[in-house]
Amino acid sequence: MADKSNAARVERDEKSLAGRRGAAPAAGKPRAAAAAPELSATQLDRLIHERTRLAIVSALAANPTLTFTELRELLRASDGNLSVHARKLEDAGYIACTKSFADRMPRTEYRLTASGRRALEKYLDHMEALIRATREG
Repeated sequence: MADKSNAARVERDEKSLAGRRGAAPAAGKPRAAAAAPELSATQLDRLIHERTRLAIVSALAANPTLTFTELRELLRASDGNLSVHARKLEDAGYIACTKSFADRMPRTEYRLTASGRRALEKYLDHMEALIRATREG
């Protein structure tokens, strides 16, 4: 009985995601197990899910670039905290960092990469599916 309930929930979420993206699900055709959306909170992208990193990625999604100082002030983070989280996102290829000098002052600028934007979109889609599944019970 639990398997049927889970299968129905997965099918409902697939239809919802397909409808939102404008694609109609194939009628009567079961989808491959690999194509089913993950509805487990443990499957969230842990790199983005952390509060400060999610804030960094979200801020950069809304702005073409932000300097270290702008990000620090926006997020109210310490220099050390921001630099550690930004480095993790940079190492993953989610953000790009450009260092330069302006009037002999160091300037660090960040931007969201295409990979980072895709990861954020996937994360948000996953969260939306979890929210829907929770509300629909």
